[in-house]
Amino acid sequence: MLDTIQNRKLKLALVGCGRIANNHFGAMEAHAGDISIVGVCDTDIQALQQAVERTGAKGYNNINALLADTDADIIVLTTPSGQHPAQAVQALEAGFHVITEKPMATRLHDGERMVQAADKVGKRLFVVKQNRLNATLQLLKRAVEEKRFGKIHMVHLNVFWTRPQSYYDQGGGWRGTWEFDGGAFMNQASHYVDLVEWLIGPVQDVQAMISTHRDIETEDTGVWNIRWRNGALGSMAVTMCTYPKNLEGSITILGETGTVRIGGMAVNEIQEWQFADSRDYDEQVKAANYETTSVYGFGHPLYYKNVIDVMRGVAEPVTDGREGLKSLELLIAAYLAARDNKTVSLPLVY
Repeated sequence: MLDTIQNRKLKLALVGCGRIANNHFGAMEAHAGDISIVGVCDTDIQALQQAVERTGAKGYNNINALLADTDADIIVLTTPSGQHPAQAVQALEAGFHVITEKPMATRLHDGERMVQAADKVGKRLFVVKQNRLNATLQLLKRAVEEKRFGKIHMVHLNVFWTRPQSYYDQGGGWRGTWEFDGGAFMNQASHYVDLVEWLIGPVQDVQAMISTHRDIETEDTGVWNIRWRNGALGSMAVTMCTYPKNLEGSITILGETGTVRIGGMAVNEIQEWQFADSRDYDEQVKAANYETTSVYGFGHPLYYKNVIDVMRGVAEPVTDGREGLKSLELLIAAYLAARDNKTVSLPLVY
């Protein structure tokens, strides 16, 4: 049984004080009664100083110094995606639990290495998939689990956002690289890729096409065709080239006894909710809609609540390493399909 923490605050140290770190700091601050931020780390001195000023935590300019000195229980990784595996394994082997932002890795074998390291040392590996906890998607997940759609016929996802060249040019040149970032599917749309399996079930086949319009290595635009093992067909369209701003993040599910579309900028509006039957929670549909100016949604505080509950021994993780591997395998399958211009079947054998 993995160790739990009782009768005191969880001590967290965060590595990587860039764009997404503020969402994590905000979530930690929302749980100040249960979380203490004891360390922050970044190689960028300005970003590190801002994090120190916000949190009051001790600052470190490299992860080696932090791991050697901190008394944290959990290391939070909000660094470039390609750095997650080495840093996670290092932190796990040093005796810490780990929370890593999505995607957990840019290569499948690296993700598997992270899970194996956590298993070996008996520590938790949490993978952040905060969108699962949005009220709109929680209602949709319940409807799917209760089989209100009957047989699901078709599913479609759109991610029509914008990331100008200036976005890719910031942060030291790691954005838009295969090694450290991945493309629009792996980075910006990874939460929507997660919905493909979390909501509908295991995928049987994937086809994909990608293209690049910005001055980057990876794709900024792409499409998928998907066949699920349950017989459903579907597709996903993703671009970071929408003019002039983020337009839509949506999922539509069409079944024999139900139709649902959740849209808005980031699956924050239930726009269609039609079922042959009725349930008491149908009345919550309008209340679940929320305004958002951020594609990140408001799931990070809820995600940290789950981390707290897991570490107290009263809950299971929303997304652990094994759950994170599911969407990573799906991503790799799509990239292989696009590269080789063929249909790729899952699970991957390599």
